[in-house]
Amino acid sequence: MRPQAESGVHRPTARPQPPTRDCLGVGGCTPIRLARVLPHRLLLAVLGGVAILLAFPGYDVWWLAPVGCGALALATAGARWTTGALCGVLLGLTWFTPMFAWASTYAGPMPWLAMSAASALYPGALGALLALLQRGGAVRPLVGAAAWVLMEHARSVTPFGGFPWARLSFSQADSPLLGAVSLVAVPGLGLLVALVGGLLAVAAQRLLDRRRPDRVRALAALGAALVLVLAPLLVPRPTAGQQITVAAVQGDIPPGFTRTLTADPGTMLQRYTDRTHDLAASVRAGTTPYPDLVLWPEGATDLDPLGARTGALATERIMAAVEDVDAPVVLGGTSRRGDPDGPPWNMVFSYLPGEGLDRTYSKVYLAPFGEFMPLRPLMRHLSPWVDRIADFAAGDRPGVMPVPLRDGGQVDLGLAICFEVVVDPAVRDVVLGGADLLVVPTSNAWFGEGDQSVQHIAASRVRAVEYGRSVVHISNVGVSGLITPDGVVHERTGLFTEAVLVGELPLRSARTLALTTGPWVAPAALVVVLAGLLRARRLPR
Repeated sequence: MRPQAESGVHRPTARPQPPTRDCLGVGGCTPIRLARVLPHRLLLAVLGGVAILLAFPGYDVWWLAPVGCGALALATAGARWTTGALCGVLLGLTWFTPMFAWASTYAGPMPWLAMSAASALYPGALGALLALLQRGGAVRPLVGAAAWVLMEHARSVTPFGGFPWARLSFSQADSPLLGAVSLVAVPGLGLLVALVGGLLAVAAQRLLDRRRPDRVRALAALGAALVLVLAPLLVPRPTAGQQITVAAVQGDIPPGFTRTLTADPGTMLQRYTDRTHDLAASVRAGTTPYPDLVLWPEGATDLDPLGARTGALATERIMAAVEDVDAPVVLGGTSRRGDPDGPPWNMVFSYLPGEGLDRTYSKVYLAPFGEFMPLRPLMRHLSPWVDRIADFAAGDRPGVMPVPLRDGGQVDLGLAICFEVVVDPAVRDVVLGGADLLVVPTSNAWFGEGDQSVQHIAASRVRAVEYGRSVVHISNVGVSGLITPDGVVHERTGLFTEAVLVGELPLRSARTLALTTGPWVAPAALVVVLAGLLRARRLPR
């Protein structure tokens, strides 16, 4: 029998459905349930956090920073914003918790964990933003890199002034990418790291597309990433300039003590005056070149040079060393500026032979929870150390300190006390103010044997290249070093050792492009992200 036709009845044919974008935004994969998709995303986020952690000093695998950024890009492509936020938090916890372990050395585990969890909220917000920007399922490298810039900027200024430690740029001191920092500044270098990661994610996504793998576009993305990484090697890093002989004293803490606060007042100052007398003796013996300038670190004097009870004794000891070495001595210490009831100030003092105290600088950018205590009543529940931290007063002018030299010349120091070296305006302002030599006096005794000291000097290396300046990074316990404008460390010291670093450094006054571009990177990134969000709204999920 012939089949009967269906009289007058029209059966519409089903329209072909577009391929489902399941895990990681890869088209053409077999549709799977969200319960199976989510673990893949979370695993990528965790692996991304591990990769970024391993990029930083202490591990020094710089090329893993882009890999970590790429992992988060893949984890959030095509995801709901809530899933993206969860991925970002996981990446942040995996990255920051081990990285900030040094914060627990004396404060205990609760402040360290609270600091890590609070810091992880920023990558959490980044993950949500990436999910919105990549709602169509495709990785978007440029807008994703701009989102990273905004996240790092937010961490740098909020809350309570921000904590810009562990930014992507500071993992790149040994990377070919470092040369770009003199053109685009620290925020721009972070953008390049994230952009390389986004391109790696594009390549992975194109190759993993089971329905239509696109090897040509994958290779193009890999080629673009390789060019971005290698091109900065062509950027010059000039080191020519008038040479100055610098001596920097790393006094260490007394044997048997675990931190400077446990030493009797005057103990630390005695160590620095003794080492400086030894330096003067070696200069007279002809075994050490005459220094134009002697530098001691933050907290080198534990007697207040301006105090009513301690000032005379501190000045007597300091000036004896200054006259013996016959060179200006610049040193750090805490002072209440002659008011015993006033707040403490984290200061740097310069002393000249035959004259005495010449100039001072008071730290402008104070470290929250280290030099002032927000939410003190709440913080008391986290650590008994809270009330041992006084609320310091902040200075109001950049740390440019002119120091006259023995030959009639002058060196203009740009001072960035301790964590100020990771604060963009702190370093930029002293370079704008005419500094031709950067000095980072720091006290790292609070952070034990962890990686904080090597992370710190790496930031100084990045700043040296960013602004084309030599940097004297001098710590009371290490790691210290004399850094030339190409980012190379000379006379590098070990941790918890005594040392006197002596070497020549070039003075430079030429300005790099980073001085102009730096403040505009975050606003430009904001424009890119807003445009990306407008475009993403028109894309189907």
